[in-house]
Amino acid sequence: MPDKKRLHHIWTKFRPINPWYFLVLAVISGIISINALRQNNLTMINLRDEVFKADQQNTDVETPLRHLREFVYAHTNTNLSSGSNAVKPPIQLKYRYDRLIQAEKDRVGAADSQIYTDAQRICEQQIPGGVSGSGRVPCIQDYVSHRGVKEQAIPDSLYKFDFVSPLWAPDLAGWSLLISVVGLMLFLVLYGLDRWLKAELYDHL
Repeated sequence: MPDKKRLHHIWTKFRPINPWYFLVLAVISGIISINALRQNNLTMINLRDEVFKADQQNTDVETPLRHLREFVYAHTNTNLSSGSNAVKPPIQLKYRYDRLIQAEKDRVGAADSQIYTDAQRICEQQIPGGVSGSGRVPCIQDYVSHRGVKEQAIPDSLYKFDFVSPLWAPDLAGWSLLISVVGLMLFLVLYGLDRWLKAELYDHL
């Protein structure tokens, strides 16, 4: 059996510390953390929408993309995708990519049109005879086949992004969550210690 005088000395040291204060602190901090986590997620959604809006309207997308990346990396509960059917990666600059693809097609089309015009002119000079000009067809085909422009591939990976939020970050949500966990642990330790000391001191009288 533990020395009751020593246990009583320990109990007098811990008795002024009310464990219920730590429970109240844990609950309040937990509520603050939940609200802060929710606000983090809502802010992330707004920043993500700004990126999509800039992409669709063909305005500066680098700035909202940087703001989104910095926010996600510095705050908890800012995951960009959720659910099994979510688009991955969650940030895709679809409109910018489509515009680049179309611009490349237009460039190739314009170049091919110019090459065909040049082929007609040159082949007419080289083969001036013929009523219908059918004799110049092989010349034109050969000219175009050797000088035709091919579309350049545009990697879509350059326009897809996936930012991962940390498990814990030193923001309001993170600190309040930490305080809540520590407060709950202190409550459990002090409450359990208080019950045990009382049991040892008084139950064996």
